[in-house]
Amino acid sequence: MLFILHADHEQNCSTNAVRSVGSSRVDPYSAVSAGVGALFGPLHGGANEAVLRMLRRIGSKENIPAFIEGVKNGNEKLMGFGHRVYKNFDPRATIIKKACDDVFEVTGVNPLLAIARELEKIALEDEYFIKRKLYPNVDFYSGLIYEAFQFPPEMFTVLFAIGRTPGWLAQWSELIRDKDQKIARPKQIYTGERQLTFVPASERWA
Repeated sequence: MLFILHADHEQNCSTNAVRSVGSSRVDPYSAVSAGVGALFGPLHGGANEAVLRMLRRIGSKENIPAFIEGVKNGNEKLMGFGHRVYKNFDPRATIIKKACDDVFEVTGVNPLLAIARELEKIALEDEYFIKRKLYPNVDFYSGLIYEAFQFPPEMFTVLFAIGRTPGWLAQWSELIRDKDQKIARPKQIYTGERQLTFVPASERWA
């Protein structure tokens, strides 16, 4: 179920990395390694590991109000909330939240779950987060499940990548077989100064 929920979808950061590197006609291993590198970032696939670190740092439900204030003041980052595409509610998060109950019924409840649920409850009722359309995403609960399976956090990106790899390979295969595909070269528009005064090296401050 987790592999399906983590499957490749749309031109997200890691998929775009696979296509961009793959467009140079490298082998699939090189293209997929680029996707894994992108997925490792805390704003992408590494977010579930970042969520666990955040929950541990909060420590208890009593500390959540202060943490929320820190988020609003720009001193803290609320990991596992918000998505570039899902601006109402990540549909995967609903499924994975239910899965948490099923898993913890067998393994015993992780104390971090109580913090996560309280954090979610407060955030969903707070106008600050509602206005910014910050809702839980697939990463908010997935780390708790992986940890319950006794996977170390360093393995989370690997597990995420397993679900993504079939889609990445489909993308790589498609572009390799398409004769019209050219090497990726995104357009970059210069918006800086058009006229600059040249200062001789001898007159520059050093």
